[in-house]
Amino acid sequence: MKAVVIRKFGTSEVLEIETVNRPIISNDQVLIHVFYSSANPIDWKIRNGALRFITGSKFPMLLGFDVAGEIAETGASVTKFKKGDRVFAMLDLKHRGAYAEYACARENTVALIPENVDFKEAAAIPLTALAAYQALHHKCRIKSGETVLINGASGGVGSFAIQIAKATGANVTAVCSTRNTELVRSLGADKVIDYTKQNFTQLPDRYDIIFDTAGKLSFFRISKNLTSSGRYITTLPNKPTDVLSFFLTPFLSLFGYRKKSTFLNVKSSGSDLNNIAHLIRQKKVIPLIDRVYNLEEIKEAHTYSETGHARGKIVIKIL
Repeated sequence: MKAVVIRKFGTSEVLEIETVNRPIISNDQVLIHVFYSSANPIDWKIRNGALRFITGSKFPMLLGFDVAGEIAETGASVTKFKKGDRVFAMLDLKHRGAYAEYACARENTVALIPENVDFKEAAAIPLTALAAYQALHHKCRIKSGETVLINGASGGVGSFAIQIAKATGANVTAVCSTRNTELVRSLGADKVIDYTKQNFTQLPDRYDIIFDTAGKLSFFRISKNLTSSGRYITTLPNKPTDVLSFFLTPFLSLFGYRKKSTFLNVKSSGSDLNNIAHLIRQKKVIPLIDRVYNLEEIKEAHTYSETGHARGKIVIKIL
C-alpha cells in the first residue's frame, strides 16, 4: 500500500510516499480503508523531531492520526463494526499512520460517521474535535451558563470548541485575528475579540473557562481574567511556568485557592467521538475545512499547517 514515511527528522522535504506492507490487525482491532486524513500540528512536530522523546527515533516512521474510510477487515473479538461500515477515528500514538491507504485502530477508538457527513468532512473531525470535547467536558466540566474564552478560535481545535461550548449552553468569547472575526461569529461566538486591536488580558471581563488552543498564553498571565473558581486549560504548554502552574494550583487549593490550571493530552476515544457525532447529527457542530490536498501534496500540506494560519482543518485526500 502507499503511505507517507520519514526516514529522518527534518522539514517537510523529508516526507516521502513509499510502498509499505499493509498493517496486520489484532483481535480487538479493525482495518480501515482510508479515503481521507488530515494534517495536525502534532504531525509536523513528530516529523521535525520535536516529540522524539515520545515517539523515539526508529525509522522508517509513519505519520498521521485522523482517518475516515470504510472497514476492510475486523478482528476476531470485534462486535461493533462490520466490513463496509463508514467510520472515522483518531489513531493512537502507537498505531499512527493515517497518511496511508490502510490503517488499523482499536475497536474502542472508532465510531460510525454521521449520515449527514461525507468522508472528507469526517476526516476533519477526530483529533481536533476530541481535543475540544475532552478539554471542555472532561477537564473543565463545562456547565450551561458559564462564560468561556477561546484563544485561537478560528483553528482546528478552536472552531470545534466554540460550537461544543455553545451546544452546552455557555456564553462564548472568541479571540482571533481581523480576517477571522466573521468566521467565528458564524460558528456561534457571542463576542469576538480581535487580538490585533485589543489585548483581552487588559479588559475587565472575567471567565469561568479560558481555553488556549494556540499555546500563546500562560496561567500566571491570565489568572486575573478568571473568575474565583475559573479554569485555565491549554493544549500546547510551551513554557516552564505553564508546567509549574499545573502542579501549583492543586497545592494552593489546600489553602482555599479555587482557580485551576491544566493541560490536555487528547486521547483516542470512540465513546467521545460518538457524542460528537450526535452533536453533528443535530447540526449543532459542523467541521470546518480550510484546504484539501492530495496525498502527493503532503509536503505542501505540512508547510501550510506550520504557518499557523489555517482556518479550520487541512484535509488530505488519500485515494
